[in-house]
Parts: sequence; C-alpha cells; structure tokens
Amino acid sequence: MKCNIILLLVITICVVSCGDDPVPKPKGYLRLEYPKANYVPVKTDLPFSFEKNRLATNISTRNIAGTTSSYGVNIEYPTLKGTIYLTYKAVEGSRDNLIDFLRDAQNFTQKHTVKADEILPTEYVNEQHKVFGMFYKVGGNAASQSQFYVTDSIKHFLTGSLYFYAKPNYDSILPAASYLEKDVRHIMETIKWK
Repeated sequence: MKCNIILLLVITICVVSCGDDPVPKPKGYLRLEYPKANYVPVKTDLPFSFEKNRLATNISTRNIAGTTSSYGVNIEYPTLKGTIYLTYKAVEGSRDNLIDFLRDAQNFTQKHTVKADEILPTEYVNEQHKVFGMFYKVGGNAASQSQFYVTDSIKHFLTGSLYFYAKPNYDSILPAASYLEKDVRHIMETIKWK
C-alpha cells in the first residue's frame, strides 16, 4: 500500500510538472544604424570635382606614376573602417589611352569573380556634364563591394573602388557596404570635369 501511494505520488508529480516544451532563444542580430548622409563639395586642385559624405573625415591626394598625368585620392571613413579609392588618369585625347584605361578598369572588376557571388553592372550616363561610365555592385566575399569608372572619352578617366580594413566577410560588412555604396554612387553622380 505504501508503495502504491508513493508510485501514485510520483506519477502525479510527473504529469503535473510536464508543461510546454522549452523553446530556444531566437538568434539576435546586430542592429547598425548610420547617420543620414550629408554631402558637401570637395575642394581640391584635381581636374575634377565631386561631393563627399561628411562622415568621410580624411581625404588625401597624391600624384601617381602612369603613362599620363595621374592622381590618387583616398576618402577615408574611420568609423566604418573603410576607404573609397579614386584614381584619375588624363586621356589626353588619345583613343589608345582610353581603350587601355577602359580595359584595365573592366579587368580590375573581373578579378573579383573568383570570390564574388555576383557582379551587377549598371550603366551611367550624364549628358549634361559629359560623364559616362559603369557602376559595379559586387556581392559575396570579394575584396571590394562597389566599383565604378567614368570618363568624358576625350580628356578625363576616373575609377573608384570601396575597400574595408578587414578580411572580406560579406555578412558582417553588408550594412557598412550598403551604406557606403550610396556614397560611391553619389561621388560618381556628382563628378564634374574641370
């Protein structure tokens, strides 16, 4: 009898104590919010002008070696740990120079196909300011997520690319890459030749 009472008590406790199945805690995602872009004109002695986001605090320019007059411009975003690199080359009215510069810019983008999941090209045309080119959005673990080139086909040729200071991991840099993609596009769209 004592065993029956104990057995009944154990069964009652087991039945009463069983409740809902435990539910694992859902995955948490880092929420990154960046300030709204505020663009300002950049004043330089370069043969072109453009606008940059105020979040870019360091801009450096330098002459670089090349077959024609060439300049490098670094637009740094320390808080996002990234830099937009611009390279200007004078076409000097030479069809051969233009073809070489176009080939180099397109080959540079195609080098990312090894790591890229996709490369989405978008043609850019601004008849008013004589700016023609291509924007490339690169998806996946490529070194650069945004690249472009623009030219007036006669005097000026400019390429640009976005790089981060970390090993490419598309999922972790995606919010910053998306934010800076807009800045890269804005630079491209505000180019004015001098």
